[in-house]
Formats: sequence, C-alpha cells, structure tokens
Amino acid sequence: MSEKEKVGLFFGSFNPIHIGHLIVANAMVETTDLNKIWFVVSPQNPLKPSKGLLHEFDRYDMVQAAVGDNFKFEASDIELRLPKPSYTSVTLVHLNEKFPNKQFVVIVGEDNLDNFQHWKNYEAILNQYGLYVYPRPRSTNSKLKDHHNVRMVPSPLLDISATYIRERVRNNQSIRYLVPEVVESMIQSKGFYKS
Repeated sequence: MSEKEKVGLFFGSFNPIHIGHLIVANAMVETTDLNKIWFVVSPQNPLKPSKGLLHEFDRYDMVQAAVGDNFKFEASDIELRLPKPSYTSVTLVHLNEKFPNKQFVVIVGEDNLDNFQHWKNYEAILNQYGLYVYPRPRSTNSKLKDHHNVRMVPSPLLDISATYIRERVRNNQSIRYLVPEVVESMIQSKGFYKS
C-alpha cells in the first residue's frame, strides 16, 4: 500500500488573499512533509464578524487566480458547498470521507492557538489531524505549543493583514506588492472593497 499524500489545509476568509498567505504556504510546503497546500475558502468564520466580507465565490476566484501557477497549491471551495455555519471539524470529516487516500493537517497562525479551545471539536482536530503552526505577531505563549500533535513551523514573520489591504483600496492607495498582480487586477477591475 502506498503512503498517503499529506495535504495541509490552510483555512481562511482570504478577504483578499495576499502575499503573506502565499509566503507562509510556500514555507510550509518547502520545510515540512506536506505534499500540497489546499487554500480552503471559508464562507464565514463563526468567531469573526462578517462586515466587509466579499462574496465567497469572488474570494474563491481570487484564491484560484493567486495559486494557479503553483502545482503544490490548490484552491478549495469545499466549505462553500457544505451546510452553514462551516466548522473545521465538520469539513475535516467530509474531506476524510471524500479523499481516503490523503492525510490532512490543519495550518493555523500562532495567534489561533490562543482561542483554539473555542473551536468546535477542537480536541478531535488536534488528536486526529494535528496542527502545523506558523508564527504571528502578538501571539501569546499557548500551552498547546507543547502538544505532541502541534508542530511549530518557522516561516517569515509578516504583519500584513487583509484589513490593511482593504483600507488601502478604500482610500485609493496602491496595494502593489501586497497581493499578487492577478489579484490586484481583479480587485481593480471589479471594484472590490471600494465601499
């Protein structure tokens, strides 16, 4: 029996996807045992407000465009097709059933460790799948870092936020170098984040 392909699931609203996401994903796939990274576009994070959230299919299109030139990256709309609200634990069960030949790991920022115990079925996620964690600014020293199924992965510490990018668009300021060119073009041509 061949070894399962190991896939890192990078969940996010990607509102919009930016170079920080891509740099972290690239570090994950180059420095770990992951074969691929799936960028899982979330319809609405149950722990975050939805104000200013672009339509899910527009965000998915931007992710697809941003990762299309890297064979180790893939955009996933799985959560857009599941019942709402979307929970990581439910998505993982669905993916395991649909792709029994793959082993899934959840990729999160270090700041998510602080509230991970609030995630639905967080213990099952931790024990059955595990977390690959990238550094984030202003993270606290979570006890979860010491869990046997949590792997801290060194990657560049970039303090780029989608909120900052959206504010720049609203203020008619350049977002060049913050997002891939193709994403910048989509934002400009479709008038995203203007109001």
